[in-house]
Amino acid sequence: MPRSRPPYPAEFREQILELVRAGRTPEELAEEYEPTAQTIRNWVAQSERDHGVRKDGLTTDEKEELRALRRENKVLRQEKEILKKAAAWFARESNSIPGRDSSS
Repeated sequence: MPRSRPPYPAEFREQILELVRAGRTPEELAEEYEPTAQTIRNWVAQSERDHGVRKDGLTTDEKEELRALRRENKVLRQEKEILKKAAAWFARESNSIPGRDSSS
C-alpha cells in the first residue's frame, strides 16, 4: 500500500508554481524539492483551470462545491430512509396497516 503524506502547504505550492511560470521545468523542481514532477504538473494544470486558462476539468471551487453537495445528498438520503422507517412503524402502531406477521 502506498504511503500517504499530508498535503503540501498552499504557500509551498504557490512558490513551486511561480518557479514553473518563471521557466523552470517540473523535472528540475522535482529533483530539487520533494514533490514529484507529475505532482507539480498536476498543480500547474489545476492552477490553470482555476484561472480560466484551461477548461478540461473542474476548478478547485467547483470541486469543493461538488464534495459538499455529495455530502449533503448522502445525509438527505439517510434522513429519508429514517423517515420512511418511522412512518411505517407509526402506521403499524396505529393499526392502520397490518404487521408482517399478521395472518390477515
